[in-house]
Amino acid sequence: MYDFYRENILDHDRNMRYRGVLDPADIDYEAVNPLCGDKLRLTLRLSEDKTHIEALAWEGEGCAISKASASMLGEMILGKSLDEVRAISKQDVFDLIGIPLSMNRVKCGLLSLKALTVALYGLGEWERREQAEED
Repeated sequence: MYDFYRENILDHDRNMRYRGVLDPADIDYEAVNPLCGDKLRLTLRLSEDKTHIEALAWEGEGCAISKASASMLGEMILGKSLDEVRAISKQDVFDLIGIPLSMNRVKCGLLSLKALTVALYGLGEWERREQAEED
């Protein structure tokens, strides 16, 4: 079963969906994983009424897990309301990835969710989520 998920990760790494930068963008945020040096820039264009994600793009450098999770998360959020996107949890991202991640790779897998969360809420919300899940 894990072979399917590994192939999916490699496919998303090699053929990253929504790669690039939107210009103009309503939201532009870059997240960094200082442990391994992964960088991910997220740009979003919102619907005219600012309630849905109309377009998105990711750009960055990093391992296959961080790039694949950004690509998969992009597929998940395009066209969704901001309320639906804000409800996405770490477990949702782990489910997308589909394989167990070592402690060293968890932050890689969650970098795209961190970028998205901080872009939509701000750093305080990401830190509250991190603390709540550690408790």
